[in-house]
Amino acid sequence: MAKRVAIIDIGSNSVRMVVYEKTSRYAFHLLHEEKSKVRISQDAYKHNGELQEIPMQRTYDALHDFLSIAHSFKVRKVLCVATSALRDAPNKQTFLLRVKHALKLNIKIISGEKEAYFGAIACANLLPKQKNALSIDIGGGSTEFAFINEDNVSNTVSLKLGTVRLKELFFDKDDIEGATNYIDKELEKLSDISSVSTLIGIGGTFRAISNAILKETLYPLNKLHAFEYSTAIFKDYLKRILKAKDEKALAALFIKNNRFDVIKPGTLILQRVMKKIDIDKIITSGVGVREGVYLSDLLRTSKHKFPQNYNTSVRYILDSYVQDKAFSNNLASLSKKIFDLTAEYFGIDKEYRKSLSIAAKLYPAGSSVHFYSQNKHTYYIIQSALEYGFRHHDIMLISTLTKYAKNRLPSDTHLQLYAKLLPENVHIVHSLSYILSLSIALLSHRPRNIDFSMEFASGAFTIRSKTKLYIAQRAVSKIECKDNHFQVLFEEDKNL
Repeated sequence: MAKRVAIIDIGSNSVRMVVYEKTSRYAFHLLHEEKSKVRISQDAYKHNGELQEIPMQRTYDALHDFLSIAHSFKVRKVLCVATSALRDAPNKQTFLLRVKHALKLNIKIISGEKEAYFGAIACANLLPKQKNALSIDIGGGSTEFAFINEDNVSNTVSLKLGTVRLKELFFDKDDIEGATNYIDKELEKLSDISSVSTLIGIGGTFRAISNAILKETLYPLNKLHAFEYSTAIFKDYLKRILKAKDEKALAALFIKNNRFDVIKPGTLILQRVMKKIDIDKIITSGVGVREGVYLSDLLRTSKHKFPQNYNTSVRYILDSYVQDKAFSNNLASLSKKIFDLTAEYFGIDKEYRKSLSIAAKLYPAGSSVHFYSQNKHTYYIIQSALEYGFRHHDIMLISTLTKYAKNRLPSDTHLQLYAKLLPENVHIVHSLSYILSLSIALLSHRPRNIDFSMEFASGAFTIRSKTKLYIAQRAVSKIECKDNHFQVLFEEDKNL
């Protein structure tokens, strides 16, 4: 696969482009993103789906500029897909041929089921694994559903439900009852969804609502992807949006003005879906069709799945920011060994071993930005770039451990600010932080391989090595520890 790829998605409401760059075989990051609200489907649903000249011209102009942007990044491949508006348009060939001849761009119109599949494989690969989940992607002309169980995708369905479609057919005529009946009739086509417990939301409508909830609830982490909240909060917010009398009321609900005209049709779809299905948990996806198209190309030889125990965000940070991979690996390995020896003593559940290991592996990342403020930069890199496959709780814990590693424990102010996302028992955070700091201290002499042995008994952690490990001893003595009974002892053994 080419190192740099541009993906263009022509939707009913907007045209979007992302440019991705590979850093290694399966690791990638976003280089650029562009969006233009061309609304190619404007007035189409009033004319039997026929695309109108002015919206087609807007879309053509946007594509022209998108290609210019893509070429500026020296992309080697451009993949362009179109969904409902072009899929349903009787005169689509007029637009397709014009773009092909004038812009040399081949637009692939994908079926509704394929659109649902692309969105779902993006969620299955780039969100924390979910059991019995239903993805929903509300677009301008259609709404796609797929069943997701772990990394398996099935039961892809596309319904003629979309924000622009409903706006033009019903909301512009103030026919809310007609819209409700139409939605319910389409939703009858959904089957085998009784076991669904989680709803994964894709697309602009869902992200707009989740972003509003994130702001209203003063959520401590400014990250929409993998944002989770309760169905009670979700249902209440849907009700308040539909009751909003004007744009001022929508703005008070933190809905952005570019969504004012289509937020209610999308909200009504969600409300009727929630009435039909008994959902326990809501998860927001920051990825969708574009990422799915990219992953279907990137993972085409592995059944559209990453290798087991592989995380693309961890690999990207290692590729881009960690220069000494040997030290990173040693630090992760040592932290796990210390965890295994002391977890029972500290009373830490085994579930935290993975977060500690990732924090250790990524800890050196910030030094590539600025050595003297390594912890600060590692903390920022992890919060920003540890994007895919992690819950917000995991991201917050991992970044917190790296921020305070080496000398001091996490501050009370920090723990209070992020209390919603950190372990309720502060002792767990303190213990994990101490283990990471101890690991860093014991590798102060930066050995090629771990050159000492360890044992732990009755609160005494004993380090045996051929040399005094003088620098390590000094570093260990500076580490803050809440447990006054925990001792670190060094023994020199020439026979090792």
